[in-house]
Amino acid sequence: MSKALVSIVMGSDSDLDIMREAAAALEGFGIGYEIDVTSAHRSPERTAEYAQKAASRGVRVIIAGAGGAAHLAGVIAAHTWLPVLGVPIQSKLHGLDSLLSTAQMPGGIPVGTLAIGEAGAKNAALLATAILATSDETIRQKLEDFRRKQSEAVLAVKLPK
Repeated sequence: MSKALVSIVMGSDSDLDIMREAAAALEGFGIGYEIDVTSAHRSPERTAEYAQKAASRGVRVIIAGAGGAAHLAGVIAAHTWLPVLGVPIQSKLHGLDSLLSTAQMPGGIPVGTLAIGEAGAKNAALLATAILATSDETIRQKLEDFRRKQSEAVLAVKLPK
């Protein structure tokens, strides 16, 4: 695996099963990543430092997953110029609370918000891959191949008559 271009961060280790979907997708493209836990509420100084130093570590995109109040992606976005992709994690309100907390950022501090749960984590990795592909021909080709194969798989489905 190459140098970490993507940082996967979550608010609690209980989010790891969901966020592994992002890691698996990045691995499929050979994209290096780091993975960590930091909390917007329980470790705010560490979270700010993590975000502020991400670019100097070589990170180009941050994927942040959190449940409940789900402020992690927004706090990270407030402390870095890097693109931040938020993954709402299922919580007490089936993830709707997390979705709204992640998506409802004030103008000027954007967070790209994906679907709730595993699909969101996978799509966050695919969106991070697309962002990286704008300046890396090898990643672009792998992404195009992935999408072509995905389309071919759908077209190959034969339903019984």
